[in-house]
Amino acid sequence: MRRWDRFLDSYMEQYAARGVCAERVKSARSALERWGSWMKQRRPRVMLERVDADLLVSYIESRTSFRAKSTVYNTLSTMRGMGDFLVREGVWQINPLRWMKGPKVSAYSRLPRRIDRQHMQALWQEAAAKHGEFYRHQWITILAMLYGTGLRRGEIERLNIDHFDRAEGTLRIDGRKSGRERCVPVPEILWRCLESYLPQRHNVLERASALGQQALLVNRRGERLTGQMISNGIHTIARRAKVALVSLHQFRHSCASDLLESGVHLADVQRILGHQGIATTVRYTHIADPQRREAMARRPLNEWLREAA
Repeated sequence: MRRWDRFLDSYMEQYAARGVCAERVKSARSALERWGSWMKQRRPRVMLERVDADLLVSYIESRTSFRAKSTVYNTLSTMRGMGDFLVREGVWQINPLRWMKGPKVSAYSRLPRRIDRQHMQALWQEAAAKHGEFYRHQWITILAMLYGTGLRRGEIERLNIDHFDRAEGTLRIDGRKSGRERCVPVPEILWRCLESYLPQRHNVLERASALGQQALLVNRRGERLTGQMISNGIHTIARRAKVALVSLHQFRHSCASDLLESGVHLADVQRILGHQGIATTVRYTHIADPQRREAMARRPLNEWLREAA
């Protein structure tokens, strides 16, 4: 197993050379390092050349118990790629992972959770009740970003001050997750929130002697607001507002669903959210399908019911 790290580095170089986004490369390396660590800890020691199907099944069972289907599928897929590399390098004669089937994953098997209007309003009211002018403006702005543009937590964390084009009313989003940069038009309410927040941000940075800070969202010490800080803050607001919030991704689901319900074209929603494929965006039509609802409203049966009433 001493050669594992060397093989892993070589494989990750090839993997990254495919043009895969940095986040996926990082995730794949983490999964493979975890697999390698597990094999290195086996007693008696296992030679890399003698890793067999039984050992692989034992690891997969230990790694994926009580995990979502998509997690199991992604873990197995990542391991399978490494197995093919070991075959090419002559370490394995065959790749046992090639015949191991993962769970069937469907984009429609699990509907995204949506935040209804009443709960969304409660979150905004709780954010507006924050102590301190800076915190009130900051958390209302973050809520407006999450729901108004459907940005991911990491995308919000990495926003810099120059990513906001005040004249055009757009936010430039990096491509770390999707592999390509995009510009997202901000709704008027978010534009106003940002315009109100920026003077507060300047005052905080001035007091912290950190006027050179490029991050759009900062804390009282003039440091970039991390993704974990954003999560903790929103979950605290949700608890106080008595809103059952599972994850920040619910804002993204709500943004997509509400855009579709208001008549925005599917392709436009795909571009706004930065989905690589339209299939990911299509999921939201299960929640918000204005065309289907309008078609059902025109059924002759509805007229019969009105006449009977």
